[in-house]
Amino acid sequence: QVQLVESGGGLVQAGGSLRLSCAASGSIYRINVMGWYRQAAGKQRELVATIISDGSTKYADSVKGRFTISRDNAKNTVYLQMNSLKPEDTAIYYCNFNIKITPISSYQGYWGQGTQVTVSS
Repeated sequence: QVQLVESGGGLVQAGGSLRLSCAASGSIYRINVMGWYRQAAGKQRELVATIISDGSTKYADSVKGRFTISRDNAKNTVYLQMNSLKPEDTAIYYCNFNIKITPISSYQGYWGQGTQVTVSS
């Protein structure tokens, strides 16, 4: 069984910073893609950033230059450093990992429980 546990959300003023973490535990053979998504009230969940095993990253246009995704493979953990936060960044942030639990299994997606980020103006 695989679990993803997030931490680091909270309330911050516009222009401030937060750092989110998401750690996976359980039966894990390999993780290729780690990512962050967010869902604002009344809106669909959207991609924020992803990082693959070779370190390549991808960002939504709305966060480029402000957010940085990174990973620690030894700890099965992904981070999201969020700077220059804006009220429109307010959302529940979810991590998502593509995980292979055995050498012969296929990759499957797993989600964290979500952490609230609120940016006040």
